[in-house]
Amino acid sequence: MCESCDSNPIPNANDRRRFLRLAGLGAGALLFAGALPDKIVQAAEKAAPPPKPQNSISPDMALQRLMKGNERYVKGTSKTHDFKSEREALVSGQNPFVSVLSCSDSRIAPEYAFDTARGDLFAIRVAGNFVSDEGLASLEYSVVVLGAPLILVLGHEDCGAITAGIKAVKDHTVFPGQIQKLADALKPSIEKVLDKPGSLLDNAVAQNVKDSVNSLKNASPLLTDALSKGTLKIVGGVYRLASGKVELIA
Repeated sequence: MCESCDSNPIPNANDRRRFLRLAGLGAGALLFAGALPDKIVQAAEKAAPPPKPQNSISPDMALQRLMKGNERYVKGTSKTHDFKSEREALVSGQNPFVSVLSCSDSRIAPEYAFDTARGDLFAIRVAGNFVSDEGLASLEYSVVVLGAPLILVLGHEDCGAITAGIKAVKDHTVFPGQIQKLADALKPSIEKVLDKPGSLLDNAVAQNVKDSVNSLKNASPLLTDALSKGTLKIVGGVYRLASGKVELIA
């Protein structure tokens, strides 16, 4: 089936207005305070075509496209992107085909790992790739306002944040500054795999991804609504440092 036949429409103005009203109920209110809502609503009401029509695709097609990009990255055959023309096309707006919640680790660059161009990937990054209130609000925005059909939670091998969480759980280590909050956020996932065979770090990385995926599927009425309509898919994966390969696990 061709992309145009299987594509999903960009959310309409009513969807965007509903998002702006609901955003005021949670952490998203901070993002949409002041004069910003009027600007977003005005932009939503414009009937202009999306800046990248090729990104208006179904969740399944988005996942397929994402993983093909990772295959090119692993093989070293990434595309050459024309950043100049992409900058010009995206001046009026954006419609990414995927949102990625990934770790802040400098070795992990989602745009490179999936061989995406400007305007393709909406990135939310936090050490430990767990779901925070701010991250959830950003993902809601990407789905309801920008029309992203896919969310990927991306963990990775040898995660320092997970290692800190393990130390907090096993050794009761207390970290300085706000780092302790980071370790505390990861404790629940780590505690689930303490007695499982194999590497505790590897198991905890995978469990954290699975828990984050489940959290996103149940924590937000906005995302739940999109999931129920079939306009959104939420998946999880782990990035392998040596090869660059992303393995889907959830």
